[in-house]
Amino acid sequence: MNTIWVPDLAGDEGPKYLSLARALREAIRTATLPQGTQLPTVRDLAYRLAVTPGTVSRAYQIATQEGLLEATVGRGTFVAARKPRLGPTQSLFTDRDAGVDEGRVDLRSPQLPDVGQVAIFGDILKKISLNIGAEWLDYTHQSGERPLRCAVVGWLSGRALGPVSEDDVMLTHGGQSGIGLVLDCCLRGDRPVVLIEDLAYPGFRYAARAARAEVVSIELDDEGIRPDALEAACKRYGAQVLCLTPSAQNPTTARMSQERQAQIVSIARRYDLQIIEDECYFFSGAPDPALRALAPERVWYAGSLSKSVSAALRFGYVICPTGMGPTGRLAAQHAFFALSKPLAEFAVELFNSGAAAEVRSLVEAEFSDRLQMVVNRLGAFDLAWQRGIPFAWLRLPQGWRAYTFTRMAEEQGVLLRAADQYAMSNGRAPNAVRLAIAGGIPRQQLDAGLAAMGYMLPRPPNDMAV
Repeated sequence: MNTIWVPDLAGDEGPKYLSLARALREAIRTATLPQGTQLPTVRDLAYRLAVTPGTVSRAYQIATQEGLLEATVGRGTFVAARKPRLGPTQSLFTDRDAGVDEGRVDLRSPQLPDVGQVAIFGDILKKISLNIGAEWLDYTHQSGERPLRCAVVGWLSGRALGPVSEDDVMLTHGGQSGIGLVLDCCLRGDRPVVLIEDLAYPGFRYAARAARAEVVSIELDDEGIRPDALEAACKRYGAQVLCLTPSAQNPTTARMSQERQAQIVSIARRYDLQIIEDECYFFSGAPDPALRALAPERVWYAGSLSKSVSAALRFGYVICPTGMGPTGRLAAQHAFFALSKPLAEFAVELFNSGAAAEVRSLVEAEFSDRLQMVVNRLGAFDLAWQRGIPFAWLRLPQGWRAYTFTRMAEEQGVLLRAADQYAMSNGRAPNAVRLAIAGGIPRQQLDAGLAAMGYMLPRPPNDMAV
C-alpha cells in the first residue's frame, strides 16, 4: 500500500538525514509503517519535510543498509519483511549519487584531479598486456611480491620512518584494508578494546567493530590526543590498540608535536599498546618524522595511493613493526592470498617508472592551489588548515549549528561533512565542518561554492535574507 507518511523532525538536533533515519526505524518498529508499505519518493518526501533530496536519499540508504527498507528499480522503496540483518549496517562512506549530486560542489571527501594519470595508466596497461603468460592463470603468491615491497620502501624513502626494509612491508587493498588486517594481528580475547581520537576517521571505529572490539574515544586538544586522557583510558579499559592520525589529524588538521609524540609513545610502552599510524594523507614535504620513527617496535604505519595517485587502484601498504612483517603478511594471506596479478604488475610499473612520484608531485601542486582558494575565501573565519593536506576544518561562527549549516549549504549546492560524522554516537561534536578539496571539478565551480559559504557564514539563520 502507498503512504503519505510525513514524520515530525522539528524537535530533533543533529543532521536531518540521521533524524529521518531514526524516525523510519521507530515507525517500522511500531508498525506505523507496516511491512510492504511503499514510501514516498525522495523528492516528494523532501518537499513535504522542507529538506533537500540528498537528505532523504541518505536516510533511505541507511535504512536500506539496515535491512528495514528494500528498493526496487521501477517500483519504489518499500518497508522490508522483518528479519535479522547480518553484517555491517552502516556505509563506510557516502556514495556519490549522480542523479542527486550532479552539478554540486562536493567537499565531503577529497577528489583527485586528473594531472595525467589516465593517460599514464593506459600506457602501463598496454605495456603489461604484452607480457601476459600462463602465470596469470594460477593463484598469486606473496613470494612474488618482493619487487613491489621493495618499490614501496623506495616510495617512502623521503619519510622518516625509522629502520625499514622490504621484509617489514605488508601489501593491502587500500588503507582501510590495512587497518583491518592490523587489528587482525593485534587484537586478542573475547572483548578487546581499541582507542581512537575523540573526532576520528570513521573507518577506525567501523574496522574495530567489525573485529568485535569495544571502541573508546580519547579527548583531543590542539595537538591531537591528550596524554592524560590516554593514560586514564589505558588504566580503565586495558586497551590493546591505539589508532592515530598524528601528522594531519582527520578531521581537525592538527599536527602532533615531536614532544607530544614522545609522550604518547612513552604511555604506549608502559601499557603495551600497539599503535596504528594512519598516514593516507602523507605528502612529500612532511616536516616531522613519523611516529613509527620513535617506536618502530609497536607502530604499524598504514598508507595508500588513494589520496595522491588514484583511489580506484585500491592499493595500500602497512610498514609493520620491526620483525612483524611476516605476521602482517600472514594476516593478508588469510584475507586474500596475495594481491591480484594485474594490480601487483601495475603497481610495480607505476613505482619503478617514476610515474607515481611524478603524479604525486602534480597532485600536490593542484591541491595546494585549491587549498589556497579555500583560504582566500574563508580565511577570515576560524579555519584550520595545513600545507599539503587536502582538507580544512571550519569552526562555525556563533549562531550556527553544524547540521543547520550543512543543510543550508546543500541547498546552495555545496556538500560538506559535519563534525558529528567523525564523533562516536555518544560523543561530543563541535559546531564545525570539514571541507575536503574537490580536485575533480572546475576551479570556477569550486570558487562559486566557496563564495556561497563565505556569504552564509556571517549570516546565521535569523540573519539570512529572505
